[in-house]
Amino acid sequence: MTTRAFDIVLWGATGATGRRAAQHLARRCGECGLNLAIGGRNRQKLEAIRDRLPDQGNEIGIMVGDSLDPTSMTDVAAAARVVVSTVGPFALYGSALVEACAENGTHYCDLTAEPQWMRAMIDAHEQRASETGARIVHACGHDSIPSDLGVQFLQEAAMTRFGQPCQRVATRVTRMKGGFSGGTAASFLNAMRLRDEDPSFSTLSLDPYALCPVSERRGPDGPDRMMPIEVKWDADLEAWTKPYFMGPMNSKVVRRTNAIMGYPYGQDFRYEETGLTRAGIGGWWAAMSATLFGRLFLTAMAVPTTRRILQRRVLPKSGEGPGKEVRETGSYEIVMVGKTPDCATLKACITGQGDPGVRSTTLMLTEAALCLAEDGDKIAVGGGFWTPAAAFGALLRHRITTHADMSFELIERP
Repeated sequence: MTTRAFDIVLWGATGATGRRAAQHLARRCGECGLNLAIGGRNRQKLEAIRDRLPDQGNEIGIMVGDSLDPTSMTDVAAAARVVVSTVGPFALYGSALVEACAENGTHYCDLTAEPQWMRAMIDAHEQRASETGARIVHACGHDSIPSDLGVQFLQEAAMTRFGQPCQRVATRVTRMKGGFSGGTAASFLNAMRLRDEDPSFSTLSLDPYALCPVSERRGPDGPDRMMPIEVKWDADLEAWTKPYFMGPMNSKVVRRTNAIMGYPYGQDFRYEETGLTRAGIGGWWAAMSATLFGRLFLTAMAVPTTRRILQRRVLPKSGEGPGKEVRETGSYEIVMVGKTPDCATLKACITGQGDPGVRSTTLMLTEAALCLAEDGDKIAVGGGFWTPAAAFGALLRHRITTHADMSFELIERP
């Protein structure tokens, strides 16, 4: 890669998540001696954000541009070794920047949770990214780093302990405390609009292997239903399960990892991701109540009239996010249960401190960007579109346990 003006450019720094990412990146780039720039549409807002950032020893640059202008995005990509983006909904504002990075050999990461857009970007630009050496890594936030790196961590432990991977992994979200940002709401609203306009949207959403290479879209898992009206008993954890809103997205990323890495988990690998309540009638009722509420919410969002009401009166607006107390005191925990073909069982626990959708997400995104900027000679893959586990693996796992208040631990039997 030719010499660039900046090691990292953060695009979308004026949004709720972007502002938090700017804080973390400024601090970490200062520690690592990397040149940082922040970018967006409004210079005045960018300068105000820069004035509040921690001093990293070098002046933080500012790049002004329009996400919908290809020339503007080419300028951003050409100025950076790594671009990190927070400009959701990515289906509306992210495409020109991904194309520019693929064309200019610029490494890129984001926090999208929009599988339809990811599929479109892979199909349109993977060949060019492979040619230029640009590593493009989507889903580098709470969706889908804990799930993707967590499964990889569990499978590596299974290979060490049993000499074979787990044929099945069930991920259970056991604790989730945090808020909801305007960017997340905007991405969801855009997805509902696309669902109305594009007949292929639902088909891709249901396809469990939608993000796998075209020739590898097959396997034993059934459709990814966002909110089925059912609760199930988990005999391993002795509690009731409920649908988890982002399970279908994270599951697609985990399955793509398996496919593009040459099936280290096996071609018969099965994966599911749900929430977990507790045992007894109380646990069943908690799971069923959450399931019915989720179904009611999705039904309301599917109707344009009620969607507009929810958008005006309930959902956070663009640029809004959870308050400081929620950001700092939030937390989450997921437990993974893996089973080998010989019925051996292995469990792992992944935890994170801070609001999962903002604080923890921006910490993970920051470390993914630094991984691209600092660990290029250690990353085993070249240009192309990768998942967090396929691109970074243990490199990123080490970074986020050291700098992002996360942990990956095996659960040993007494």
